[in-house]
Amino acid sequence: MHALIVIDVQNDFCPGGALAVPGGDEIVQDINALMSEFDAVVLTQDWHPAGHSSFASTHDGRAPMEMIEMPYGPQVLWPDHCIQASPGAQFHMALEADRADLILRKGFRTEIDSYSAFFENDHRTPTGLEGYLRTRGIDRLTMVGLALDFCVNFSAVDAAKLGFGVEVREHLCRAIDFDGSLQAAKTGMQQAGVALV
Repeated sequence: MHALIVIDVQNDFCPGGALAVPGGDEIVQDINALMSEFDAVVLTQDWHPAGHSSFASTHDGRAPMEMIEMPYGPQVLWPDHCIQASPGAQFHMALEADRADLILRKGFRTEIDSYSAFFENDHRTPTGLEGYLRTRGIDRLTMVGLALDFCVNFSAVDAAKLGFGVEVREHLCRAIDFDGSLQAAKTGMQQAGVALV
């Protein structure tokens, strides 16, 4: 069984959003067209409470895109984005979200960020997605969405480590590409056994 995992195609990650990924809206229609080819469709949704610890605004004197050390490791500080129930946290209006079998929300714990669809950023606390996929009999995953070098990357690497067959459709992703993050992500994905298609 083969699932399509659509990562964080939300307003705040699209042009005009608080953490816009260049061209983030360009992939939506092709993702919609792909959904019918899979046994299951899972959408992930970044879902932060206001004042989340990954927001630069919660750290005095810090600016977006600075790095800090958190108890679980290094953390990029982001602009406030995808705040629960805000317009920015909603899926892009052209995304056919009603076709999803599952919508998985992540990043809702104030004290820890969650890039991956499988684990919080401590790489230990599970989101429950692995169990859902296993009980559905799904062993192959195709990932698309935003952003290629952060949430898609972390999700793909974690899925490969968990033993799923994983491919990432690069043309259906867009990247932030901050400080060499895109090339590092591609290298890391390939080393983890993820197929970049």
